Amino acid sequence: MQAMEIALRQIVDRVQASVAAQTPLRIRGGGTKDFHGLALRGELLDTRVLTGIVSYEPSELVVTARAGTPLAELEAVLAEQGQCLPFEPPHFGAGATVGGMVAAGLSGPARASVGAVRDYLLGVVLLNGRAELLTFGGQVMKNVAGYDVSRLMAGAWGTLGLLTEVSLKVLPVAPAEATLRFECHQADALRRLHAWGGQPLPLNASCWVEDAGVGQLYVRLRGAVAAVDAACRSMGGTRLDNATVAPDWRACRDQTLPWFAARRARPGQALWRLSLPATAPVLALPAGVSPLIEWHGALRWVQAPLEQGDALREAARAAGGGATLFIADGACGVSATGQFDLKSPAVAQIHARLKHAFDPAGIFNPGRLAPQW
Repeated sequence: MQAMEIALRQIVDRVQASVAAQTPLRIRGGGTKDFHGLALRGELLDTRVLTGIVSYEPSELVVTARAGTPLAELEAVLAEQGQCLPFEPPHFGAGATVGGMVAAGLSGPARASVGAVRDYLLGVVLLNGRAELLTFGGQVMKNVAGYDVSRLMAGAWGTLGLLTEVSLKVLPVAPAEATLRFECHQADALRRLHAWGGQPLPLNASCWVEDAGVGQLYVRLRGAVAAVDAACRSMGGTRLDNATVAPDWRACRDQTLPWFAARRARPGQALWRLSLPATAPVLALPAGVSPLIEWHGALRWVQAPLEQGDALREAARAAGGGATLFIADGACGVSATGQFDLKSPAVAQIHARLKHAFDPAGIFNPGRLAPQW
């Protein structure tokens, strides 16, 4: 405990000195998500010195961990008690941390069925831009004081402050699981997903992708044994072995499937993230572009050059959603423009006001979300 108090004190002192000198700081845990964002500027402030699980009550389904705690370590502790982070946070590498998970606000294949990171965030301890340690939320859902402020930190990418501790709601691992495979084209896959979404089925995750020109839809079911078995009988398809397919779902979560890896062999290709209503139809994408579809149709990954960004954004908006640049072409690096789609003046104004309230000197991760802050 004393070592953690010393480490935290050193970080507070570092922030105080940076505020006084107007020196920007780059907050980083494992750095596994450095590929995302507009810029990586400022002196490095490593959060991995703040490590360890502060408290864990399996019977209460609540865990509190320091921000620098390895994500894999937290998941292993939960697994020992038959519990998990149901939103399946992506790791994108062996060094992913709990703080980085919250700051990025990214969720994995089960997001559409179980909710996002922010839905399980109960409370945070935050070091703001005045070098003040602030506590928001708590360890129960009904503790609404500061609850919504905690949620602001999910997806803020460290621009509002440095997370030192986070409290999370966890859930038991489902009693039963099954993955079904269907060979079908994109329109048929979306039709099936839309139809299943209106039925009392234990849908947990889905992924449609073309493999050697053949469309394959994978649907994962989780829930009670009877519910999963009944769904397998009514839905059809080919039931896959859980142990065999589990690495594929992790690869989908961490974007190491062959579909994602193929981009590295095609110079000039960026990875775009299209967030849409789940009922959106097949999009009119540039010729030769075949997406990878998750979240029962609500998340579509597209590989296309940066110059096709406006066309992708327009196609997404026409379907009621939006498109963001997730990974720029390797030749452009993280400085490529247009990473986040903040064209709404109202949204941009809200972001700017939040930034000023939490970090008035603008020292935390400057330029990560927008050039001006």
